[in-house]
Amino acid sequence: MRRLRSTKIIATLGPASSTPEMIRALFDAGADVFRLNFSHGVHADHKARYDTIRALETEVGRPIAILADLQGPKLRVGTFADGPVPLTAGQSFRLDMDDTPGDQNRVSLLHPEIFKAVEVGTDLLIADGTIRLRIEILTNNSADCTVITGGDISDRKGVNVPNAVLDIAALTDKDRTDMQYALDLGVDWVALSFVQRPADVAEARKLIAGRAALMAKIEKPAAIDTLEEIVEISDGIMVARGDLGVEMPVEEVPGLQKTIIGEARAAGKPVVVATQMLESMVFAAVPTRAEVSDVATAVFDGADAVMLSAESASGDYPVESVSMMDGIACKIEKDPRYRTIIQALHATPEATAADAITAAAAQVAETIGAAAVVTYSTTGSTTLRAAREKPVVPILGLTPNAKTARRLAIVWGVHSVHTDDPTNFADMVERACRIAFRDGFARAGQRIVVTAGVPFGTPGATNILRIAWVGDQRDAL
Repeated sequence: MRRLRSTKIIATLGPASSTPEMIRALFDAGADVFRLNFSHGVHADHKARYDTIRALETEVGRPIAILADLQGPKLRVGTFADGPVPLTAGQSFRLDMDDTPGDQNRVSLLHPEIFKAVEVGTDLLIADGTIRLRIEILTNNSADCTVITGGDISDRKGVNVPNAVLDIAALTDKDRTDMQYALDLGVDWVALSFVQRPADVAEARKLIAGRAALMAKIEKPAAIDTLEEIVEISDGIMVARGDLGVEMPVEEVPGLQKTIIGEARAAGKPVVVATQMLESMVFAAVPTRAEVSDVATAVFDGADAVMLSAESASGDYPVESVSMMDGIACKIEKDPRYRTIIQALHATPEATAADAITAAAAQVAETIGAAAVVTYSTTGSTTLRAAREKPVVPILGLTPNAKTARRLAIVWGVHSVHTDDPTNFADMVERACRIAFRDGFARAGQRIVVTAGVPFGTPGATNILRIAWVGDQRDAL
């Protein structure tokens, strides 16, 4: 089940992709990680999908990562007495704390945090930004607005507040319940929505208590102001371009995507690019050329993973969407400009022995034409450090910890392997040669570069580099 690409693929499961047969087909097509979207479905649905993935994992003998994506706070208007209401540019419209059904002149907005955070002149965006209202008169519980961009407004449409930090926790009561359920299931990653400040990530990390890796979704403009701190205290980052594209000018999103990827790469944290990557494939068998270019850009930038949402969860062509993403990534990584661009964005190693050895391993592998870089790590830190270097050869991430192996399945270039704990360094090198041969990364007579931290089990203590010859391992398999 070796992938012929370094960039990983995340497929969201949903009504179109929840049977064992379909999940197996998505995996065979190239999915490395499966996303459980807790914005939809009930716990029983997610458990059934989780159990199917773990059964598949046992069947294929490969670690598969499962990502639980929390819904986060949803800011919405109330309901309307007589159905959708047309709003015309220039007319007046009120948002208030009265839960009476709305009409042509007003509707409820039962979020006092919004009224506290905004001021006269602030624009409010309704229905993914298709309707824009500007506040003219503001009180503690109402906002009289002028319609700037009109359209039909209907029940429970979402509200976005650009350029404001809302006094709302990233974790709702529903999120806390969902997160506890997901952790009890045994998910590998938890994605936190509505991150505005580092404190949001710190609160979630405290609750997770090491039971899963934490991925901060950058979807609020406020998060950009403290991006470096958010990256530092997160295990991974997701560029969630949906709300970013609503709350700020869309032309700024591509540049921000590159900035976020760059920050995550410099920190050695996995980074995922998400939202509308192959959106047209929800209903069409082939994507638009612009969508292909969008996926290609994320691959060129060195994103660890690209993600499918509705395309695989509820679309008409879930398997084709994964296959298309796999094909794009494979093609781009073979492009002669790929390595040049990847290396141009390479971060400078830190002045530590661990970074020095890891950087040397990538250089040695290229110089001697090694077949692979092999890392051995209990926590995954050595493997993450190797992935940060973006070596020209694959990375075999060996670990005695099944949870670590699964978490590493999302990381660029890493073929993670759950293996027994070696008795000593020599045993580990022999094991690395055997697994490299078994999994098709090295042939007899080729060399591999092995890095590890001794004594084993010491996080971050990468301190050994070894070049090893791979012999004919057929008798050992």
